[in-house]
Amino acid sequence: MKQALSIVKVGSNLIEDEKGFYHILGLFSKMPGNKIMVHGGGKKATEMGGKLGIKTKMINGRRITDAASLDIAIMVYGGLVSKNIVAQLQAFGTNAIGMSGADADAIRAHKRPIKKVDFGYVGDVDIVNSYGIFKLLQAGFTPIFCALTHDGKGQLLNTNADTIAAEIAIAMSDQFDTTLYYCFEKKGVLQDVEDENSVIQHIDTKTYDELLAYGIISDGMLPKMHNCFYALRNQVSKVCIGDSGMLEEGNSNFTTLTL
Repeated sequence: MKQALSIVKVGSNLIEDEKGFYHILGLFSKMPGNKIMVHGGGKKATEMGGKLGIKTKMINGRRITDAASLDIAIMVYGGLVSKNIVAQLQAFGTNAIGMSGADADAIRAHKRPIKKVDFGYVGDVDIVNSYGIFKLLQAGFTPIFCALTHDGKGQLLNTNADTIAAEIAIAMSDQFDTTLYYCFEKKGVLQDVEDENSVIQHIDTKTYDELLAYGIISDGMLPKMHNCFYALRNQVSKVCIGDSGMLEEGNSNFTTLTL
């Protein structure tokens, strides 16, 4: 029987809420067994870039990463946000280790090809070093991954944190019974976006198709759901979406996705 592994992806909006994020880290530290955290930091990067006179460029809601923006991402994701998370988890008794994709050659990616839009130094994942991550877990460390990968030729790349979480979950599913948690500011996938309590507690492939047809899942939730079902189709046991309450023992008011 495979050991359980929990992978928790925490969104940028939650990181911005200092008190709330402290609570999330406390809950994460109490989660039993093997665990990994993946975090973004886009809002903090935008704020830091503004202070340094570097404007954030977006096209269709996606960040363009030019050379200056990449420097900001490396400083903020791999430095400021990562090290604060690691220090806080150490205070909670979790022996965390801050990771980018370059550390231990954990995640290799390639620079996204230019089609209609040049996204700059944005990476699409090629391979996850599951053995290296497994050895870290075996040694008693809790890896904390930021949204940076590398191309194996010395170039760091900005990579979507939701995608990194899904790719790590898939890669680790050969060795572990893996559950992927997407932790954000809503209680889950909502039947009615105006009603915070209209959480759809279970979504399978059939339900997902119906929700798409009725337009209940749209806009910003679409890429997240795409990542969820991509992970499920590639051996991840289940995916959960919700707010910090999802990490509390005994709470069931969040969305669980299965095939």
